[in-house]
Amino acid sequence: MQPVIRTDGLKIGYEDRILFEDLHLSLPRGEISVFVGSNGCGKSTLLRSIARLLKPSEGGILLEGKDIHSMSARSVAKKMGILPQGPVSPEGLTVHDLVKQGRYPHHSWLTRWTKEDTEKTEAAMEATKISDLRDRAIDSLSGGQRQRAWIAMTLAQDTDVILLDEPTTYLDMTHQIEILDLLFELNEQKNRTIVMVLHDLNLASRYAHNIVAIKGGAVYAQGKPEDIINCDVVRNVFGMECQVTTDPLFGTPFCVPYGRGRCIIQQIKAETGA
Repeated sequence: MQPVIRTDGLKIGYEDRILFEDLHLSLPRGEISVFVGSNGCGKSTLLRSIARLLKPSEGGILLEGKDIHSMSARSVAKKMGILPQGPVSPEGLTVHDLVKQGRYPHHSWLTRWTKEDTEKTEAAMEATKISDLRDRAIDSLSGGQRQRAWIAMTLAQDTDVILLDEPTTYLDMTHQIEILDLLFELNEQKNRTIVMVLHDLNLASRYAHNIVAIKGGAVYAQGKPEDIINCDVVRNVFGMECQVTTDPLFGTPFCVPYGRGRCIIQQIKAETGA
């Protein structure tokens, strides 16, 4: 099967720092792919480049076999939705008006708002549990509520490919699971391709079909969580010692990092008689 997204010899970065050089990456259609790696490794930069928000200095990005930079912005927006990190909305914009913006790629100056637009907008708000906030200003919401509103806008765009940069930021544990469950259902029921950046290795292992571990401007490892999440990969990618066991509920890899905690301190005191 042809990958939905492919990078070919990609070189991206900023004036003072090149993050990726000659990067070749394929992301499978109809699966959930998750980028993981240490802070500053370029996960978000790579996602921004795939979304056409950052132009590579060399190489190409293919969306369904077509160079993304040869496509119009509207054409790309009809196929691929993006939720960047830390999006900003105009002051006073309501939740409902923000979510409606997800429908704009499907309009030209000649077309009017349709029943389908209304249905997609309402469904996105209901799925993210923000219907009761529809008339609230975005800048009056909590961080978690605001994040769910932005996710709703991305869902209203109704694209086959959805890119999300740390979608669980600002969310408590309950809402993290709700959002990730929602994305999983979109993948399972509607065959949406989901590509996202996550920091939590255990959640990444639970929800991803395909994990891309990034280190030093390259793909260090890629594959199913059960094939690549192990102590050696965690040590080499994150510089962290851990034990990797099995999630008792889902059977996926479960990373338990070493560190100093309450039980360890008590054990040391017991051993030393302190």
